[in-house]
Amino acid sequence: MIAGSISKITGPVVIARGMAGAKMYDVVRVGRWGLMGEVIRLEGESATIQVYEDTSGLIVGDLVESTEHPLTVELGPGLLSSIYDGVQRPLPVIAAQTGDYITRGTVASALDRERLWKFTPVAEVGQSISPGDVLGTTPEGQTIIHRIMVPAGKSGKIATIIPEGEYTVDTVVVKLEDGTEIGMTQRWPVREGRPYGRKLDPGTPFLTGMRILDTFFPIAQGGNAIIPGGFGTGKTVTQQSLAKWADVDIIIYVGCGERGNEMTEVLAEFPELEDPKTGAPLMDRTVLVANTSNMPVAAREASIYTGVTLAEYYRDMGYNVAMMADSTSRWGEALREISGRLEEMPGEEGYPAYLATRLAAFYERAGRVESLGSEARIGSVTMVGAVSPAGGDMSEPMTQNSLRVTGAFWALDTSLAHRRHFPAISWTKSYTLYLAGVRSWYEVEVASDWQAYRDRAMFILQKETELQEIVQLVGPDALPESEKVILEVARMLREDFLQQFAFDEVDAYCPPKKGYWILRTIMAFYDAAVGALNRGVSLRQVLELPIRDNIAGLKTTPHEEAITHMQEYVGTLAEEIAGIEVL
Repeated sequence: MIAGSISKITGPVVIARGMAGAKMYDVVRVGRWGLMGEVIRLEGESATIQVYEDTSGLIVGDLVESTEHPLTVELGPGLLSSIYDGVQRPLPVIAAQTGDYITRGTVASALDRERLWKFTPVAEVGQSISPGDVLGTTPEGQTIIHRIMVPAGKSGKIATIIPEGEYTVDTVVVKLEDGTEIGMTQRWPVREGRPYGRKLDPGTPFLTGMRILDTFFPIAQGGNAIIPGGFGTGKTVTQQSLAKWADVDIIIYVGCGERGNEMTEVLAEFPELEDPKTGAPLMDRTVLVANTSNMPVAAREASIYTGVTLAEYYRDMGYNVAMMADSTSRWGEALREISGRLEEMPGEEGYPAYLATRLAAFYERAGRVESLGSEARIGSVTMVGAVSPAGGDMSEPMTQNSLRVTGAFWALDTSLAHRRHFPAISWTKSYTLYLAGVRSWYEVEVASDWQAYRDRAMFILQKETELQEIVQLVGPDALPESEKVILEVARMLREDFLQQFAFDEVDAYCPPKKGYWILRTIMAFYDAAVGALNRGVSLRQVLELPIRDNIAGLKTTPHEEAITHMQEYVGTLAEEIAGIEVL
């Protein structure tokens, strides 16, 4: 065993001497409490260690012992519905042991060692197995089948396999002919991406139920996006809405450095939420990783790696996984603080020079892949990271470096939030790089002219922005009728399409087909109105028609009923407006 002693303490950073043989990123135990830490620099026989817990009370000369292994997470049945801290300690278990505050040096098993799981073997004696092959299955929650897979680096012929029955996670499932034992669980270092067969091109959209995202700025399953925005713009609510409604199998929600009261709301609300797909509790397919702003800064830096490793594990089973990181800015602040204590050369605004590299390595772990193993399984990890730029300044390093490595930018606008327009996603600042990849899916599954209507609506919204500048100078009365109608239709798009009520029973989720028909109905109104204006009808006469109010109520009308109404409106709008007599 490698053991040394503390020679220097600087906040969460400790320098230990006598650590010859230690490796970078090895986990160590520090001091009389056995505080958990990680080696982040080696110089001769000295090791610099970032400690995941409060270092007050440590003294020079205290013992430091290396486990000789990197930070790893335990993967197996029982992960779903769990609540962990940044280094995969189960918070409910720790709360039962130590009370409301985590006692330093507390160690708790990530998985319940006593719970019995019903195991059904799918492999047979004599079968040759390789990494990724499924040995058996066990139900996890009411909706997810947990696949017990062969860990990386193990292969051979099965000598024995346990029969169907109930077992704990410590049970050896398979013995190979060479004596190798494979259990229900496996461990994986969090900073290393899990292997896969091959990466696939993104083609299936990551459906969120939000009209502005699914229609204007869609991303693909296996893609990544960031949600930057100032305080109060709705980053956390948007991510929670995505967690509830996104078209995925598993949710990994990482609260990275968020305020304690926000994480308390998440921890209190998620167990009470009903899964809209199955009616079962949403927690049955969710893992929460909570590392609040008052927890040790080093564990915050590890928390997003813990989250993405859990996501990759379920991806390898063939599931589509969504990982929400709220917020990556707090993770960047942890990097900055640790870098400062290491006396590294600072980059822009004090962030370390390797910030962009770390962000790229993290977001690169998203993707849609074909898993290892003889049975072809396709799974995906879709990442959505919230960014909290100070003062809403989108030019700060975290936002700009995230922009370079992610495929979609869902910019939250403070002025929209102040006007109570939610979701406060700006249609002029946001963009997506996935549109070409998912367009064919929309054209097949929704409508062949889906993109044409999307592009027309975007043009009108952009034209409104230009006209508003003129209105501010000369007033709306100076505009011709043809441009006034653009402002009116743009207002309909904003209020009747882009605005969405997260707490409305119907409007909280909008399927893509309904979103398309709302858009098509508004554009049919616009075409009919332009035709009426061309023959001399006044805009006031058009706007007085009751059908305009009917369109406004469509988004809160039950989906199938609304689609039926809209199909009728599209057919009758032109006739109704054409019937207006010229005054």
